[in-house]
Amino acid sequence: MKAHKRITAFGEVMMRLSVPNYETLSQSRSLTYAFTGTGVNIATAMARLGHEASIATTVPDNSLGDAAAASLRALELNTRFVRAEGSILGSYFLESGYGARPTRVTYGSRKNSSFNSTAKEAYNTMPIAQNTDYLHLCGIGLAMNANVRYQMKSLAEQVKSAGGKIVFDCNYRSTLWDEEERRHAKSYYEEMLHLADIVMMNERDAIYLLGYKSSNEGRTEQLQELIPMIASKYAINMIAGTQRVVRPDHHHSITGFMYKDDMMKLGRTMNTAVLDRVGAGDAYTAGIIHGDINGYDAEYAVQFATAASILAHTVPGDTAAISEQDIVKAMNELASDIER
Repeated sequence: MKAHKRITAFGEVMMRLSVPNYETLSQSRSLTYAFTGTGVNIATAMARLGHEASIATTVPDNSLGDAAAASLRALELNTRFVRAEGSILGSYFLESGYGARPTRVTYGSRKNSSFNSTAKEAYNTMPIAQNTDYLHLCGIGLAMNANVRYQMKSLAEQVKSAGGKIVFDCNYRSTLWDEEERRHAKSYYEEMLHLADIVMMNERDAIYLLGYKSSNEGRTEQLQELIPMIASKYAINMIAGTQRVVRPDHHHSITGFMYKDDMMKLGRTMNTAVLDRVGAGDAYTAGIIHGDINGYDAEYAVQFATAASILAHTVPGDTAAISEQDIVKAMNELASDIER
């Protein structure tokens, strides 16, 4: 029998404005929009896997915020921790790449959004902690401002005190940090690493964010060398992530890994054509959380999460609401041409 837990994701709800038909912003005269964000992606995936999923956030107190909240409810997310305040919703423009042209993300009014303008004590953390078994936090929030960093740390401390687990995704985006804040990024990340039970990262985070040096040149060897050091230093129960190889034929190869109980497990590489890459890492994270909840062994958990990520590449939009049955089929490579 599958276990069911209460998952809360803390993060910004954003409006994704997508340019259709692989056009560029300068070419197109139309956009499609959706409400998304790392927290939305994680919570939606966990709800689809049978868990009670909530999001803690702040949306504008206007019709835009109403539309965002309605979208969350349509995704079967609990909105009891959603606040309404201010007037600005963060946004980003997505230009889907093709061939030699990479996918491009351009952020809109993110720094001034309702989520990023909340006061330090805006959230009532006690009810959140009392109703959360797993709290998901994302490193993107650390780049926003001191108030968001305070909120993340406070929530993590409260949830841990109440017996919940903290999942922290490094998700380092250098373009979100101004020059001054970038100098302090390592210390902000270290605060969260000390609180986390499960961390999503890879060897590049270890090298470029935390400043680790490797005696190896190969990425897999770097991973095997550095990840155990980080787990030991910050007393992290589990570190998981992926390595991606981008091929010129619009296909990607994904290899998942997990370090737990002093053992590194590398998964079987899976290949996929890419329809929409954004959010695929969140699908992997949700697979890892689901595996931890259900006590899957490392080999199964990594392959399950990898298959979830692979499927997310095939779904338009950030939020891939994929069933466990479909994930298992993909994991076992049993997907048929047409299901009738």
